[in-house]
Amino acid sequence: MRHGLKSIVGGGNKPMFSHYRDRNFSYVVKVQDQTYNFPIPLEHAKGAPLLAQFTAITLMRWIRKAIDDRTFQLVKS
Repeated sequence: MRHGLKSIVGGGNKPMFSHYRDRNFSYVVKVQDQTYNFPIPLEHAKGAPLLAQFTAITLMRWIRKAIDDRTFQLVKS
């Protein structure tokens, strides 16, 4: 992965909802010239509103977890 957490959550990046599959909400975020996909498990989202678009800093908890779990995946460059 070319980008670190600071560059992902900084700079006004805005993850967008992509799809729901296998009990995971998937979001995509464009960082400079690359697009990444990361999941938010349904059980983590209980009671929290999941909107079509957020600021990346709002989803930092899940972005960090996806980076650690290696589920923060490059979609296209």
